Amino acid sequence: MQIELSEHFTYSKLLRFTFPSIIMMVLTSIYGVVDGFFISNFIGAEPFAAVNIIMPFLMIFGAVGFMIGTGGSALVAYTLGVGDRKKANEIFSLLVYLLISLGLLFTALGEIFVGPIAHLLGASAELLPYCVTYGRILMLALVPFMLQNVFQSFLVTAERPQLGLVTTLVSGVLNIVLDALFIAVFRWGVAGAASATALSQAIGGIVPLTFFIVSKNSKLRLGKTHMDLRAIAKACTNGASEFMTNVSMSIVNMLYNWQLMRMLGTNGVAAYGVIMYVNFIFLSIYIGYSMGSAPIVGYHYGAGNRDELKNLFKKSLRIILVMSVVLTIAAELLARTLSMIFVSYDTELLEMTTYAFAVYSISFLVSGYNIYASSFFTALNDGFTSAVISFARTLIFEVICVLVLPILFGAYGIWYAVIAAEIFALVLSIFFLIRNRKKYGYI
Repeated sequence: MQIELSEHFTYSKLLRFTFPSIIMMVLTSIYGVVDGFFISNFIGAEPFAAVNIIMPFLMIFGAVGFMIGTGGSALVAYTLGVGDRKKANEIFSLLVYLLISLGLLFTALGEIFVGPIAHLLGASAELLPYCVTYGRILMLALVPFMLQNVFQSFLVTAERPQLGLVTTLVSGVLNIVLDALFIAVFRWGVAGAASATALSQAIGGIVPLTFFIVSKNSKLRLGKTHMDLRAIAKACTNGASEFMTNVSMSIVNMLYNWQLMRMLGTNGVAAYGVIMYVNFIFLSIYIGYSMGSAPIVGYHYGAGNRDELKNLFKKSLRIILVMSVVLTIAAELLARTLSMIFVSYDTELLEMTTYAFAVYSISFLVSGYNIYASSFFTALNDGFTSAVISFARTLIFEVICVLVLPILFGAYGIWYAVIAAEIFALVLSIFFLIRNRKKYGYI
């Protein structure tokens, strides 16, 4: 049975509603792992390092999709909760049209500047051609990639999370098949890897776009709209935290790569690349739950149902506690096995990656609460608080720790940076949750 946003949520109902979003994010992360597996094992360590160098630049553009998706869906869910379905659809349509326009602009800029940007990010003469080839092909699929990101949130708000899951499953399987065909069979190298990803992203963006155009039963539909600068500003403000999270992660990844290239060479960058691929599998569970539960929070906040807000907040904290313990134990036990998927061909690199991931995984005990806290305030349409938590967690604290810890503990101290940053962010999250408890009524 389809679960509606207006219902009272038990543990079972909350998990069932958020399950498609969780699986969707996990599948997305696994497909990224498959990309890394084929590049590392069939093309080589240098192309693998090159892809990791240029990827943060590409993800900054995709962050705009997350910003408009999460911030816009919070605003649309709130508007639905108030009872104005016509306005909700107008805001939804306006944001999608805005995203497509921005995507076309970014595509043109990306195609022009991908080479100079790769050079600025530290790509050597050997790595630069790989960076440019991969970047330019992926930029061609930027619009559907941004649409895929924005529709992940809006499909939940439209009470159709299952469609998001199916779309992700289809596009992901296509990515795996094309990776195997283009890289392992045709030997197209980095161009094959980029082409496989671009084609799968096209499916991920175009299928839900078509649904919102032709469906007559969806709570949200693309249609006529009008310019509403206030709604755009509110959506962008709401989603600022998600934008900052993605941009900050890209900036921090660049800093990690720069530090690691300087201190540990190509092996350090490759090890960090493995961690980023695998790390996202674990974090995607937190992200998926937060994304799936946010429209529920936004709806009940708009409807003024404080008792249900309290219910959702309390249950979510308990669910995340269980996730944190299970995921951390699993990561520690699987550190070597997961590392071997990528770098079993190099003993020294394998040992470095296994150690680094085992250390990095300790952060999973804390990161779920920080991810949820930021998403929770986004759902409450408090974009400022959400942005402060995300900005501090993913940029300020990490930059400080990445720069300081290697000075104190040597090159391997860089692997402890994320743990320290997440602990600092947890203190900040708790502060804001306590300070705003009476204002929003979730405690």
